[in-house]
Formats: sequence, C-alpha cells, structure tokens
Amino acid sequence: MIEYVTIPDYQALMLPLLRFAGDRSDHTLREAIDHVSDLFKLTEEERGELLPSGRQAIIDNRVGWAKTYLQKAGLLSSPKRGIFQITDKGLQVLKESPQNIDVKYLERFPGFKEFRSVPGPTRRKKVKEIEAEGTPLEVLEDSYQQLRDELAKELQENLIKVSPDQFEHIVVDLLVKMGYGGSRRDAGSAIGRSGDEGVDGVIKEDKLGLDLIYVQAKRWKGNVGRPVVQEFVGALQGQKARKGILITTSRFTSEAIAYAKSIETRVALIDGEALGQLMIDHDLGVTAKNAYIVKEVDTDYFTQ
Repeated sequence: MIEYVTIPDYQALMLPLLRFAGDRSDHTLREAIDHVSDLFKLTEEERGELLPSGRQAIIDNRVGWAKTYLQKAGLLSSPKRGIFQITDKGLQVLKESPQNIDVKYLERFPGFKEFRSVPGPTRRKKVKEIEAEGTPLEVLEDSYQQLRDELAKELQENLIKVSPDQFEHIVVDLLVKMGYGGSRRDAGSAIGRSGDEGVDGVIKEDKLGLDLIYVQAKRWKGNVGRPVVQEFVGALQGQKARKGILITTSRFTSEAIAYAKSIETRVALIDGEALGQLMIDHDLGVTAKNAYIVKEVDTDYFTQ
C-alpha cells in the first residue's frame, strides 16, 4: 500500500466535510475539495499528487469517498446533479459535537450498514480491511501498481538471461512499437550487433526518417556510471548525432543521470526497470491475464 503521509485519509475528512456542509447551503464537490485542502494547509504539490493511474488527484478521490460514505449514512444528500447538502440527521450529528467521524461511527446508521453489508463473514472482513487501507479506488490502483512493478522485475530478470541476438530483437521490437525505426525491417537493418552483447546503430525517429537517433543497448551486470555515458555521448558527437538512447538491463548511477541532464546533447537513459515498464506499456513479452473495468454512473444519461 502506497502511503501519502501529509494528505489526510478519507475517514479523517468526514467530520471536516460535514462541518463544511453545516451552513445548510448547496455545495459542489470542487468547493469541498478546495475547503479541506485549505483547512489541512496542503501545498500545491500535495493538491496535485495523483493516484498511480495518474487520472485523479488523491485529495479529490478521498474527499469524494468521504462524501459518498456520509451520504450512505444519511448525513448528506444530493438534491440535484453535482450538488450536495447536509440533512437534518447530519445537523443532529454536528449538535452532538463528535470528536471524530469514521467508518465505525457511521455503522450506527441503518442506511450505512445496509450499504456495507455483504454476505458471509469473510467478505465482511475483507471490506473492513480495504477501508482501513484507503478508498476502494486507492486500494485497487495501488494493488495494480504493485502487480505491475513485480511484472517489470520479472521482465528485467528474463532480459538478463536472453542471448545477445534475442536481446537485440527485443530492443528493436520495442523501439518499433514505440513508433521509432519506421518498419520492423527498417529498424532491424539499421541496428546491428556490436561485440559486447549489445546493439549499436542508428534508427529513424519517425516513419519518414526526418531525424535519426543513435541507439546503444547493453546488458551490464553492475551499475552504469558516468564514464559509460560520456563515452556514449562521444560516439554521438562522432556521428554528428543530436539525440541518443542508452539502454541497460541494470541501473544508472546518480552521477550518470546528472551528467546526461547537464549536457546539450539529448540523451535518454533507460534502465532495466524502465525497460520492463515500457515493455508492459507496449504489450511486448507479456500477455493479458485478467481485465477489470471500473465504471461509474453516466449522469448525462439520466438528465433530460
């Protein structure tokens, strides 16, 4: 489970959200998000911190789920699309001045208990475990990211074991899938074997070949340091190339990364982990095992 220490979890947001709605006015979720972000003094960076999928801000997700849980308990209502307001039951809760509102607190309300009811003690236990870790979407995305990271590591281990010829083919296949090299035949003829278990050559940056990229890929056992990157940059200058891709199955040292960022020549450093992630992104060397589609209500469908 990925932890975001400075961003309050969704249960910690329930009471502040209910108090925010205590003025009995109509509010939007965006207003609520801005309010609690200000209340907890979140920085701009924290407000923009995204879930692993990169599709939603963490604070937005957590405020949304806090609102959903309060609605299921009957403390908030949604009189019209995109609007929520406090209910009489919610006002009564505020009059009781609770120190905290969380899932356990909400269990006193029949509507919330019905919302969380699932058959069997094992299923109920799993629901409580999920709620303790984060919002359902957070848990789903974090679990997916963990599976993805493990798969990338497995790919990296397999890349180290393949023959030089196969490694060359894998690199060519990946570059073509990423849109480089023109056709598979063009890329394959442009990149040839070097004498150190790697590939070394020039490929087209686009299908028309308007620009070229110098590529070098090696299966280093240890970390790749600055001297290797400097040597690669020297090779680029010798070829009068402006761009290069240096690929390794291991890792680059911090000095190597800093050097690549400090020079004018544009050099992309791809280590073993990044190589595995790229293979996953472009469906190379992997097969789909299961697919889970997360859906939400299409409110436009119900709006006349």
